[in-house]
Amino acid sequence: MQTSPTPSQPVTLVISEVVEPSLIAEYEDWTRAVNRVAQQFAGFIGVDIIRPRDHQHPEYVVIVKFDNYEHYKAWLDSDEYIHWMQRASRFIAKRSHQYQPSGLELWFTLPKSAMLGAKPPAYYKQVVMGVLSVYPLIILANLTVNPFLQGLPDLLALLISVTFVSALITYPVMPYLTKVLGFWLYPQPRPRRSKNKRH
Repeated sequence: MQTSPTPSQPVTLVISEVVEPSLIAEYEDWTRAVNRVAQQFAGFIGVDIIRPRDHQHPEYVVIVKFDNYEHYKAWLDSDEYIHWMQRASRFIAKRSHQYQPSGLELWFTLPKSAMLGAKPPAYYKQVVMGVLSVYPLIILANLTVNPFLQGLPDLLALLISVTFVSALITYPVMPYLTKVLGFWLYPQPRPRRSKNKRH
């Protein structure tokens, strides 16, 4: 059973959709229409779409953000949402949903146990993961990107450098780190030892 966040906590809906390769154009039209509808709902913050790199296996990741859980549920339970999901069934081969509080954990690749309701990593673990991923990428950006930014306005150069770091954090750095350190981020509960009763 999946536990819901507190009512005042922002919520992110992550939808992974594998689209039929021959119907990608229709899917793109569908996403634009759904986004326009979602914007009419209370609490809607925004939507991001991560488009596939592999056109043979076009998997889209749609990230929808609401300001709290009640508004998120109102959108999911609405007739409009149900209607648009039904319309999508003809060109979506596979879909999975998960929601989670917004924040650094959006970068984490959640295991199946987390999708079934496991708690996100502890805050200190998120901080450690942030340092492990950001610090080396900043050094890499300084060595490989910044030399080409000489002469640009400082704010523009900073924007390009930050974009470079953010792109690599999202993929492949954070997914790789969460996979390697999954045992630490999402430790499995130890089975309780049964106590032998004395008769």
